[in-house]
Amino acid sequence: MLEALLPIVLFVFSTSITPGPNNLMIMSSGLNFGVSRSLPHLLGICIGFPAMIIAIGLGLGALFSQFPILHEIVRWVGIAYLLYLAWIIANTREVGSAEGKKPFTFLQAVAFQWVNPKGWIMAVGALAAFTTPNGTMLWEAGRIALTFILIGGPCIIVWMMFGVGLKQLLTDPRHLRTFNITMGLLLAASVVTMIG
Repeated sequence: MLEALLPIVLFVFSTSITPGPNNLMIMSSGLNFGVSRSLPHLLGICIGFPAMIIAIGLGLGALFSQFPILHEIVRWVGIAYLLYLAWIIANTREVGSAEGKKPFTFLQAVAFQWVNPKGWIMAVGALAAFTTPNGTMLWEAGRIALTFILIGGPCIIVWMMFGVGLKQLLTDPRHLRTFNITMGLLLAASVVTMIG
């Protein structure tokens, strides 16, 4: 049993701890809004992404296979939205001023999972690698989703706390501006690599 879970745990950890749209955005939220105002965003990622894995496992993937244009539409909407968010982050000039002083809500973070290109790659990759043709899809997708909650959640918290910790270092507006521009560019770069 443990040897079957270890590959899933390693996959979840490596994909959840590395930079991507969710991590860069939650880090920026931690910096700009602090822990308590970022919690809905954090919970939206921690619940929304595993829910997406289960939904894809239970049939949305088949729908996209039958109608590939739907996947392309979701993909391009996600890319455009991420580039917009990169612009907002890069143009934030003071702590707490991002997007009219409003961090992502829980529902916005849940909905964001469906347009996050890295999220789609992670979800489809996990389902392809860790499910079997003869297995029970609900059980197997549920096991992957639970692993993302238990392992991925703490990884996301690390990114949020990193942002909170940076708040102490970025009291100089020039340093904060440089940081936000860098985060915006990194978010944009993470999107550009998905175009093609």
